[in-house]
Amino acid sequence: MAITVLKAGPENASQAVEPASPVARFGPDEPLAMDAGVALAPWQIAYQTEGRLNAGRTNAVLVCHALTGDQHVTQRHPVTGKPGWWETLVGPGKPVDTDRFFVICANVVGSCMGTTGPASINPATGRPYGLDFPLVTIRDMVRGQAMLLDRLGIPDLFLCIGGSMGGMQVLQWAASYPERVFAAMPIATGARHSAQNIAFHEVGRQAVMADPEWHAGRYLDVGSRPAKGLAVARMGAHITYLSEPALHRKFGRRFQDRDAPTFSFDADFQIESYLRHQGISFVERFDANAYLYLTRAMDYFDLAADHGGVLANAFRDTRTRFCVMSFTSDWLFPTSDSRAIVHALNAAAAPVAFVEVESDKGHDAFLLDEPAMFAAARGFIQAAARERGL
Repeated sequence: MAITVLKAGPENASQAVEPASPVARFGPDEPLAMDAGVALAPWQIAYQTEGRLNAGRTNAVLVCHALTGDQHVTQRHPVTGKPGWWETLVGPGKPVDTDRFFVICANVVGSCMGTTGPASINPATGRPYGLDFPLVTIRDMVRGQAMLLDRLGIPDLFLCIGGSMGGMQVLQWAASYPERVFAAMPIATGARHSAQNIAFHEVGRQAVMADPEWHAGRYLDVGSRPAKGLAVARMGAHITYLSEPALHRKFGRRFQDRDAPTFSFDADFQIESYLRHQGISFVERFDANAYLYLTRAMDYFDLAADHGGVLANAFRDTRTRFCVMSFTSDWLFPTSDSRAIVHALNAAAAPVAFVEVESDKGHDAFLLDEPAMFAAARGFIQAAARERGL
């Protein structure tokens, strides 16, 4: 009965209950301890794997996805039909070589592609959780991933890698489970969210909650969705993922299918049409409440605050090898954020390499074809693999 309610909504809502990927289910006696003080049970985590785990179980790579990503890092997306979101970096012969490594990518707690989140069914009510779902933190996501690795029989990771919110998870993994992470590669990220980033997220959340179809988070109960509000939130966020040079190169001030302005509020400019398309396509694959929860999780992230206000304390006595990477045109997570991580790692006497990639593609550069990023990633991973004996 509960599944029928969800299927009345968009396809991504059914993925919350019946994901097109393997699922690890944890019963009432296997709760996920959450920072909000809630023991979440029962719960589940959806994931995908690629490659083979070797006999010694020493070649596992955990890929951590960004805010609106999912477990389909190399697999075709079940809703959009698009290729995996990081096929530029992960795959046969790629820097994260699936002919050599066993790659795991899990949908994070609080999301909407099969891991328990606000679109999932609350066993106490038989209805979607909505805002009854507890607030999520990056540390909660990592705890869930650790439980998944335990279930898969993987004692530790050769490599933990991710960008943006995925990079936050990499840092949390290194801080929470240093003995389980041989090498870590946080990309285009920071050890805390800036006030500006929190502000952008709040504008997006308010856009969702101002939509009359949000119904105080209960839109799935009435077969509705706050499509307009979520689309606006995505449009605003998408601007922060790009750079002005990239926008100018791709769109400039060119008109969309016309030679002159219409003197209306139609999408006269190509950039307007592009943003509207981004908003509409996002609504088809993502849950609005999940967007609220995951942006909040990023806002709460502050690794230094969790360790007495000193970031270096998060990495004290670590043996993990790090490669921190930033992009020159990323103003969402600027290079200064990565340098702060590197300085903390140096203070903790951790082995660390730092790469600033020259790129005009903005924050999204980590998802795109960036040869300098691929070369740096390949070099770091190959060196770490030799040290690991792989």
